[in-house]
Amino acid sequence: MTDADEKNHAVAINVNGVRRTASVEARKLLVHLLRDDFGLTGTHVGCDTSQCGACTIDIDGKAIKSCTILAVMADGSSVTTIEGLAPGGGALHPIQAAFHEHHALQCGFCTAGMIMSVRQLLKQNPNPTEREIRHNLAGNICRCTGYHNIVRAVESLASGAHRHD
Repeated sequence: MTDADEKNHAVAINVNGVRRTASVEARKLLVHLLRDDFGLTGTHVGCDTSQCGACTIDIDGKAIKSCTILAVMADGSSVTTIEGLAPGGGALHPIQAAFHEHHALQCGFCTAGMIMSVRQLLKQNPNPTEREIRHNLAGNICRCTGYHNIVRAVESLASGAHRHD
């Protein structure tokens, strides 16, 4: 065993329905494992300080900023990234479709994190008010200031008639 191997830890994570394994340094952030090792670049690194929300993913059913989690902490977890939302065949997830329909994206940098946060909100509260939507999205920053259309997209989904998982 080499010195490098002694410093690394084996992790196994179910990512978007596929079991993935890696050997990671103890200090490696989950966002970097997803992007750099697994090639899932839809999860963005915006600040590395948990301020912007661009790295938001789902871990075991909860929206989490992946720059706040070490990869070793996710060992054994089930992770869903933006790439895991849409069904096969090119169809968009309903939240993605609502963002598109309501022009709720500009540069797109924050979009994946916004969508993952909205998904969590709609699971917990399928019919949020505008105030609840804005409160929920407080941890996600849109540098293009596209909040108005993002809120409208979420309002269009707010009903029990849509599936958000």
